[in-house]
Amino acid sequence: MGQVYPLRKLVETRCSTRRRPSLVTELPGPLASDLIERDAHSLSPSFTRPYPFVMNRGEGCWVTDVDGNVFLDFTAGIAVNTTGHSHPQVVEAITAQAQRFLHMSGTDFYYRQEIELAERLTAACLPGQDARVFFTNSGAEAIEGAMKLSRYATQRPNYISFLGGFHGRTMGALSLTASKATQRRRFAPLLPSVYHVPFPTRSRGIGSSEALGRLEDLLATVAPPESVAAVFVEPIQGEGGYLVPPDDFLPRLRELTASHGILLVLDEVQSGMGRTGMFLAHQHWGVEPDIVCLAKGLASGMPLGAFLASAELMNWDPGSHGSTFGGNPVACVAALATLDLLDGGLTENARRVGGNLLEGLRGLAVEFPGLIADVRGLGLMIGVEIVRDRFGREPDPERRERILEEAFRRGLLLLGCGKSTIRLAPSLVVDDEDAATAATILDESIAAAETAR
Repeated sequence: MGQVYPLRKLVETRCSTRRRPSLVTELPGPLASDLIERDAHSLSPSFTRPYPFVMNRGEGCWVTDVDGNVFLDFTAGIAVNTTGHSHPQVVEAITAQAQRFLHMSGTDFYYRQEIELAERLTAACLPGQDARVFFTNSGAEAIEGAMKLSRYATQRPNYISFLGGFHGRTMGALSLTASKATQRRRFAPLLPSVYHVPFPTRSRGIGSSEALGRLEDLLATVAPPESVAAVFVEPIQGEGGYLVPPDDFLPRLRELTASHGILLVLDEVQSGMGRTGMFLAHQHWGVEPDIVCLAKGLASGMPLGAFLASAELMNWDPGSHGSTFGGNPVACVAALATLDLLDGGLTENARRVGGNLLEGLRGLAVEFPGLIADVRGLGLMIGVEIVRDRFGREPDPERRERILEEAFRRGLLLLGCGKSTIRLAPSLVVDDEDAATAATILDESIAAAETAR
């Protein structure tokens, strides 16, 4: 195919020994087809399934469907399986805890597992501060809790978030979300006190000054600073298209919010837990937030979220907020094992392997100049933006979907994000060989999708 050097360098990594997917049936196979038919008659049609993969088991970055087909998974359950599928150390911790007790509810009782995890997280997320944690079941719940806390602490009614941002689908979180119209359609009225401004990113031609200028316009007109409780922002937009802001954006946003007494809430639900090569993405820019929200990869597949703030800020009365299942002891020990593995080298692995993969994939933009407008990311949070015309930069979601389908047919699981971006978000256990395999299959899939047009 005449690949440019960075991609060739990546895909030639131990070519003779690299593992490849193994497809033994047509896709979907007979067992998968039966389950998909049953699903159509039993589960909500609101789910978005881009192709017919039916999970059976997984190990590391590799998964097997119910018909025995083996795939390379570069979705990690939407960036959830931080340590890969069923990491032995995580499974051991879960099993041992399940034999002790499954649930006791931290809202009403105490247990060591929740306390130890809170101590680890405060040290990692808000170092040097006397901080507190509230555990939730999900990212949306963490955002909802942060919304409540910011209002409680400031006694201000309004919020500001960014176009393209995704913060969840419950009513408060959805009010902040501005990722896709379909996520908000027919759910009005949402919270009336939420305002949105553009998110800066080179791929959209929006700089920090323009985005912050729009925010300052809001503060000067319809949302006076003394009425704004918090600004919610993803350090790197996830569902919005894996958009990385300019280096000056978060520091300038922090300075602006601090000058008005507005809380800065960083949504690290998708970008946290070592994925970008730092424990939290905002640490690349040296920013100190008021509140941090976590979920997804926090417990390597177990349902667990959290939001953290200083003790001075999280100083609400007993009964102000609670959760029956948040901080479940089984999920907490899975998170503790996850933190051990991140500290043991997985965060550094994300930085190194992700950097190599990003360098290699940028060769695709040269190979397919009329199709790929941008390849961007940090660590193992990488987006490949598909367009109709590289110079016009018009998104091409249909083209993107064809590529995802071709990749599935070749044994690589990928997901989209934004209007027409392919996201690569493998587990942090991924190695250079698996990254090279993914790059090869993506290259083949793009070529096949173009041939089939």
